[in-house]
Amino acid sequence: MAPQLRTLEAQEWDTWYRTLERAFGGPPTPPEARELWRSLTEHERSLGAWDGEECVGTAGAFSLRLSVPGAALVDTAGVTMVSVAATHRRRGLMTAMMRRQLDDVHERGEPLAALVASEPDIYGRFGYGMATQQLSATIDTARVRLEEPPGTGTDGVRLRYADPLSALPACEAVYADQVADRPGMPARRPGWERLAVLTPQGGGRDGGSPLQCVVAERDGATVGYARFHNTPQWDVSGARGTIVLRDLDAADPAAYAAPWRFLFEIDLTSTLVAQNRPVDDAWQHLVSDVRRCERQLRDGLFVRLVDVGAALEARAYRTPVEIVFEVEDPFCPWNEGRWRLDANRQGASCTRTRAPADVTLPVRTLACAYLGGVSLTALARAGRAGELRSGTLARASSAFGNETAPWLPHSF
Repeated sequence: MAPQLRTLEAQEWDTWYRTLERAFGGPPTPPEARELWRSLTEHERSLGAWDGEECVGTAGAFSLRLSVPGAALVDTAGVTMVSVAATHRRRGLMTAMMRRQLDDVHERGEPLAALVASEPDIYGRFGYGMATQQLSATIDTARVRLEEPPGTGTDGVRLRYADPLSALPACEAVYADQVADRPGMPARRPGWERLAVLTPQGGGRDGGSPLQCVVAERDGATVGYARFHNTPQWDVSGARGTIVLRDLDAADPAAYAAPWRFLFEIDLTSTLVAQNRPVDDAWQHLVSDVRRCERQLRDGLFVRLVDVGAALEARAYRTPVEIVFEVEDPFCPWNEGRWRLDANRQGASCTRTRAPADVTLPVRTLACAYLGGVSLTALARAGRAGELRSGTLARASSAFGNETAPWLPHSF
């Protein structure tokens, strides 16, 4: 018999989660993290595939609100905890779970779904497109200086060590103030802030310190922070420790530069590793030698337009645009057909139309461009969109762009 797909019951969570852990491999999740994920799980939005008494597939969703261009927060299904047991591959379980899940998201009226892909190759066929990237860097702080621009005013910013847990409310307020300015950031509901202070598997990081926190203050108010681990290392020439940055947010350029300068100058260290930063992160314009920063890009958030009309109306556009899209979406056929987008910086209208199409594209292409980080013209050069009326694609690409690169600061 085919495995039965059903909504997760609270008492099934441990079995369900063990199936997920086994599929991803490695040691068990640390108890603190396990209990946090248990508390955050929305059972009514979680699916299990059961072969008799055995759980052989998992999928869940979190009810998120995601920032989009124009500073709006859009209801989004945060797809998570997707796995299929190795014993049950190639039986259509993944497709069945994606079908059930997207139907549910559509019924709930959420315009978007989003996920972080363990294997990006999987999700394109379900209409998800890479909408953000993340920047990683390994900076040689023995040879690279951080150069503060004149007038930055970091002398007015006081840094102090703080207990990461005690400082969490003040740091979370700084984070919350950044959400509207950068598409792709989730507005965190209560409980989600605890992700930032979870102890990594095995205690510290690669033999490093417990999580450390430095807060930046001005006139007694917290205006920035950095959370990091310090990994000491020594060789015959002396100390060459590594700082691993986990989070850094700030309210303004001075509050931003001060913790970065601090991280560059910690004694007994010569390397600073930053693993998930925005692609337009400002430190790249403050360093003395960007070549010695070993920058790398990788995929970040994958987005899916569940309701094309509602999703395109939910965001603002950098330049005015009137265009008719012919959307291809065989997995969610309610999106298929022609949509007229009439939009500007103040908002948008997106409605069904019988007018001739200006651009034809699959829903995955719209998803890639949705947060403003991937240009429609670049996607067209890759064969991901077709222009039917000259000049319309360039105008649409300009309108969809955003001054700030989209970024997902953490997984979910």
